[in-house]
Amino acid sequence: MQTTQWLLASVIGLSSAIAYAGASQAEELTCQGSLAETTIDNLRVPDGATCTLTNTQIEGNIKVESGAVLIATGVSVKGNIQAENAAQVNVDGQSTVGGSIQIKQSEAASIVDTLIGGDLQFEQNTQPLLSQSNTIGGNLQAFGNSNSLTIVDNRIDGNLQCKENNPSPTGSDNLVGGNKEDQCAAF
Repeated sequence: MQTTQWLLASVIGLSSAIAYAGASQAEELTCQGSLAETTIDNLRVPDGATCTLTNTQIEGNIKVESGAVLIATGVSVKGNIQAENAAQVNVDGQSTVGGSIQIKQSEAASIVDTLIGGDLQFEQNTQPLLSQSNTIGGNLQAFGNSNSLTIVDNRIDGNLQCKENNPSPTGSDNLVGGNKEDQCAAF
């Protein structure tokens, strides 16, 4: 009887461990083309690739790698969009991002008509940047960018912070719940 109970407990424990391990490991899809009308866990745009997303749901994060291009229209991302050394990042078409959008040491970016739960960050980018008609739950931060930056008609629950951008950003009609600081004080 004890052997049967021990064996049953072992089988139940092993089954639970296998089910937990499978549920905790989110899959990552590498995108080098177009995806539409689908749901995936995490997405990676590899070095030099172009990924076009249309009405796609991402349960986790999007990572855009060196020289890569992301064009995302009408997407829903539960996590973050992170780009480092990317060639271009465009997010528009009433997209939603539950976390933050971080574009660092990249080239161009255009974030338009997007609901962002966290922050929108542009840091040390080298080509034109645009933030227009977004609703941002956190801060909009633009630091050390070296090309045009336009910030227009955004609703920002946190702060609008701009420092060390050359040329200075341009913008207007932003509703900011916190402070408008430094180069963006008049926006």
